[in-house]
Amino acid sequence: MTEPLIELRDVSRRYDDGPPALNDVSLTVGAGEAVVILGPSGSGKSTLLNLIAGLDRPDAGTVTVDGVRVDGLGEAAAARYRRAKVGMVFQFFHLLDDMTVADNVALPAQLAGMARGAAHRRAAELLETLGIDRHARAHPGRLSGGERQRVAVARALMNRPPLILADEPTGALDTAAGDDVGRLLRELNAEGQTLVMVTHDLALARSCTRRTVRIVDGRIAEDAGVQGIGMDGTGVADTGVEVAP
Repeated sequence: MTEPLIELRDVSRRYDDGPPALNDVSLTVGAGEAVVILGPSGSGKSTLLNLIAGLDRPDAGTVTVDGVRVDGLGEAAAARYRRAKVGMVFQFFHLLDDMTVADNVALPAQLAGMARGAAHRRAAELLETLGIDRHARAHPGRLSGGERQRVAVARALMNRPPLILADEPTGALDTAAGDDVGRLLRELNAEGQTLVMVTHDLALARSCTRRTVRIVDGRIAEDAGVQGIGMDGTGVADTGVEVAP
């Protein structure tokens, strides 16, 4: 493995009086790696992403990303960490409908202190790269689902983060649009950005990654090569390492 970018050590998270969302999870992801997180609904996949993003805190254990102890950050410091280190792509886009596409994409850079003109020049470059520059002055509600997801990817890349976290990035898209987003994620990873993705789309998992981590009941059940995923998402690769639950 390359130099670690993400290190979770003995991480647990419980909500209210229910069972643990995550239970004593340890995981290391190398810089430039692409990892897909699989598991049934409620298994802890999104909780894992939220902890890495600093959107939530563990009840126990440590979360370190690119040398930053994310689990110890206050709200303001966590926001600065996300702007500098993390690009997030969600299933339902989370774009601001009262802002233009260009303004949506430029927003993270402006929040980080970049001048408006420079931010919009960077946004224009990204929109052109992603093939949606003709929509720069439109509002997100006028775009198709695939186009809106491209805008969300552009926004996630705005501050050149070393890490991309994608939570069901194709879940709300048709097959053609999902294929386009998958191709974009592969290209970004090939350029050196680390990708951690939660998905139920096994075709997307196979196309984007060579490593899959399966979570069951808040624990890592398998950590294997993506070629080992069965049609039900439960297979184990011959080269994978099985982790006892």
